[in-house]
Amino acid sequence: MRRILLRVYDALLEWRAGHIKERDFIIVLSVLVGIVSGLATMLLHFSVHSLCDYVSEVVSSGTSFLYFIVPLVGILLTALFVKYVVRDDISHGVTKVLYAISRKNSVLRGHNMYSSMIGSTLTIGFGGSVGTEATIVLTGGALGSNLARFFKMNYKVMTLMIGCGAAAAIAGIFKAPIAGIAFTLEVLMIDMTMASMLPLMISAMVSYVLVFFATGGDTFLMLNIDNLVEIQSSFEFVDVMLYIALGVMCGLVSVYFIRTNIWVEKQLKNIKNSWVRIVIGGILLGGVITLFPMFYGEGYSSLKELLLSDQNSASEYIMYHSIFRDAEHTLWLILLYTVGLVFLKVVATALTNGSGGVGGVFAPSLFTGGLTGFLFVLITTALGVEYVPVSLFVLAGMAGVMSGVMSSPLTAMFLIAEMTGCYFLLVPFMLTSAVAYLTCRGMEPHSIYARRLAKMGELITHNKDRAVLTLMRLENVIETDFVSIRSSHSLGTLVSYIATAKRNIFPVVGKGGGLVGIVLLDDVRKVMFQSDLYDKLSVSDFMCAPIAIIDITDSMEIVTEKFEKSKAWNLPVVKDGKYIGFVSKSRIFEAYRDVLKHQSED
Repeated sequence: MRRILLRVYDALLEWRAGHIKERDFIIVLSVLVGIVSGLATMLLHFSVHSLCDYVSEVVSSGTSFLYFIVPLVGILLTALFVKYVVRDDISHGVTKVLYAISRKNSVLRGHNMYSSMIGSTLTIGFGGSVGTEATIVLTGGALGSNLARFFKMNYKVMTLMIGCGAAAAIAGIFKAPIAGIAFTLEVLMIDMTMASMLPLMISAMVSYVLVFFATGGDTFLMLNIDNLVEIQSSFEFVDVMLYIALGVMCGLVSVYFIRTNIWVEKQLKNIKNSWVRIVIGGILLGGVITLFPMFYGEGYSSLKELLLSDQNSASEYIMYHSIFRDAEHTLWLILLYTVGLVFLKVVATALTNGSGGVGGVFAPSLFTGGLTGFLFVLITTALGVEYVPVSLFVLAGMAGVMSGVMSSPLTAMFLIAEMTGCYFLLVPFMLTSAVAYLTCRGMEPHSIYARRLAKMGELITHNKDRAVLTLMRLENVIETDFVSIRSSHSLGTLVSYIATAKRNIFPVVGKGGGLVGIVLLDDVRKVMFQSDLYDKLSVSDFMCAPIAIIDITDSMEIVTEKFEKSKAWNLPVVKDGKYIGFVSKSRIFEAYRDVLKHQSED
């Protein structure tokens, strides 16, 4: 049976190669990716919300203690699934997609097409304070990558299909095709060329249309926009100043969000015993959710309530879902509790992911942004500023924090417009997103997704030179046809090696293989024909230290920096202190041209 399937498979590939041009087949693939990604978004949405609704009924019918224990149960079930079924790390979905593009030839494992969906369902269904968007981006990217692999496509097409899967995933889950394309271009760093734009558009639109007809035409966040229309129609200079101030506030909150998320997860990762980590993280998460019940789950239901409310009803809603529901609700108490919501949501998210849950920061950044917008309204009200609609600044805050956290002002602007239908508010969204992005990038040069990869030099960027260097592999440019010698060798022995050597540099190594120094042919040439010195001089008399040494773990960007600073043409490479070869500037240039040519082909 297996042989028959292989023959059919080979015949299919042969027929495709002979009858369909690659450019045309890429369009076919983009349609397929859009369909499967759209179906995946609907399946994930149904599974998460079905489980979440069931668990929520149980929690609401019981005691408040259940808020404390249920998230721990979800994280424990997720950890068991990951450890004994998947046996691979499936957290931080968008970061994994970026890593696959830059370091794994755009190959995502087959289980990523479903495993993160199951893990995310268990985590969020039991109240984990994360979102499904990173999960569906990883799922869509994996679907695109594996479809391209199935048809034996090259790295460039596989990368494009990952982008198509991600665009389709965002388009489907938010009903926002433009935001899906923007996300792929801004966050995944897919080149914006006509060859890539058309497949991205097709995948995003196919997914959107599929979800639209399957679930209806309602926007992701429904709201009463009458008051927003009134504000937009009377746009004044003072509004611009308010949006700028909100943008700065969102930028600062974004910096806090990124740094706190990474710090909390790092503290949890320092707990070596995974089961102890799950218990500690789950208990802390349960405690935070007990104090702030709005942190339970994704948080979109709370955002919807804020968007349908004025300031008084929004304040009542927030305080009702708190331990202060029976206290006298003064403006300052509401303000302080909202500050707690803004600054502790990221802690709840980091505790969920760091202790073993599966989810992303997409929804938490939107939640934090919405509460930041509401906090801005409370602050301006306390300062005596005239009343403005809560929903307007909640939406602008969502765009601002998302822009800063994800380094994606275009995605944030279009996403909020598409998920609410408020396209007429693009100007305030644009202003707040841009200011928040600039404020955040002044202190954090990379998004929350890219920060870890950037530190390791493994991040693809829109800078063409850096992108090409990231795709290059140091091990592919190491040359090993250099003759190694010992410092104790005589000049005569060295001359005999020179006679048969092809290179003019000779690495000097110790007994353990460590690099001791190098000998340059130019330094030996003046005495190499004086035979009377063959036994009097040794290699140590000509040996010198290399100007710089490359470690096998160095990124190509670091390698090029060492060549630039040293002005050398050849530099030795070591692994764990032992000599393994040389890298030449000419070989790097050659490899650079090959990668650049491959990346530039349309």
